Amino acid sequence: MKKRTSRFEFLGRLEGLPIAIVLLLLYVVFIFTAPTVFTKYRIYMSFFQTVPPMLVLAVGLTFIITAGEMDLSFPAVVALSGFVFTWVFKTFNAPWIGFFLALASGALVGYVNGILVARLRVPSIMATLATQFFWYGVTILIAGGLQIDIQSVTTLPIHTIFVGRLFKVFPVQALWSLGLVAFSWFILNRHKFGEAIMFIGDNVEVARVMGINVERTRIKLFTMHGIIAAFAGLLLTLEINVFFPTQGQGMLLPVMAAVFIGGTSIAGGLGAMVGTFFGSYIIGSLEAGVVATGIGGYWVQLVEGLVMAASVILNAIIGGGGVSMLSRAARKWGLPSPSPGENSDGHEGIGD
Repeated sequence: MKKRTSRFEFLGRLEGLPIAIVLLLLYVVFIFTAPTVFTKYRIYMSFFQTVPPMLVLAVGLTFIITAGEMDLSFPAVVALSGFVFTWVFKTFNAPWIGFFLALASGALVGYVNGILVARLRVPSIMATLATQFFWYGVTILIAGGLQIDIQSVTTLPIHTIFVGRLFKVFPVQALWSLGLVAFSWFILNRHKFGEAIMFIGDNVEVARVMGINVERTRIKLFTMHGIIAAFAGLLLTLEINVFFPTQGQGMLLPVMAAVFIGGTSIAGGLGAMVGTFFGSYIIGSLEAGVVATGIGGYWVQLVEGLVMAASVILNAIIGGGGVSMLSRAARKWGLPSPSPGENSDGHEGIGD
């Protein structure tokens, strides 16, 4: 059967282009509606300062969702890793040891999640919901529910390296997050580990037939996500120079929104790192931009919802992703395909 194409298909081949267009249009609107704010460089520097932790989390979640799984525990990892770093730094004055132990704590959480999902067959959404409550509880318990000031870390090289200011203006954490996006894009699109993740997300049984060790890959995937979430927690803790036990709360929905509006399929098998990058800056810029325009606070969530919906719709139109995403979801849940006789790529499938 002839492949069905969108009139904008050639644009859809440029990963993340629809979401980049939305971000550009969003800033153009803000420039015209709040020129005193958005024609100055400081607002953009503030975005480069505040968005990176969310972007780092969204990169990790993109891997997870591409594999057809879900991880709700990463906000707790942000808090746990922040505490581990803070405690080691305050107790032993060893920031680098604290840094790597914090990453190790994230790896531990991710490994436990992987064991629950891959070995014990617990659905990932339930397993990680439980571990989110557990690790938040552990963090609050050992921290005594108190925040800890680490202002003295600002004088150390570790602070300059990860959250310093390049030329005394540009936040370095933006470069770290951009580098992570580039590296993760390569892993997802050009490495056998990324290929295994997409096979698993598309069809687990096919992945096994292809010789992929599904259990081992899932454990590695969740462990990696734990490390990435811990890195986000470190960036946040170093930037604000204080640990508080509930840091990370409130990040779950924005991070998920950034991943989904970026073009990653909720059904699995399709991930878009570049889309996640632009999606994170859309989510991270919306509230400040809407407030700067002078619109009343009651309108903020309404405008955010409209922008998110527009992002998803434009991504479907330009990328031709609407049918593809529905087709993947239908196959995943055993429902009839929206395009009978075709697979998600638009070709006739064997045995469909």
